[in-house]
Amino acid sequence: MSILLNQGAVSSAPMLILLAVLFVFMYFFMIRPQQKETKKKNAMLSALAVGDTVLTTSGFYGVVIDIEDNTVIVEFGSNKNCRIPMQKEAISAVEKPEAE
Repeated sequence: MSILLNQGAVSSAPMLILLAVLFVFMYFFMIRPQQKETKKKNAMLSALAVGDTVLTTSGFYGVVIDIEDNTVIVEFGSNKNCRIPMQKEAISAVEKPEAE
């Protein structure tokens, strides 16, 4: 009986090591890159300014004309009459205007 108990204790150690390695693998290849991307997007949205050209998550390009807490007003098209309020999180890319 004691032989069976000793074998059970020995075989659980590699299983614990395997689980630890799996957790480390998941952290470095899944969780950490997601956190870096979230930080990058938050930095992009905090640097958003009036006059920036933005690309929305739906694929529209527009120019920011007003910024509130969580809402931005974006002007679309060349007729300057299409102004739509949207959440900041709906912005996927920002282009700063070039200084001339």
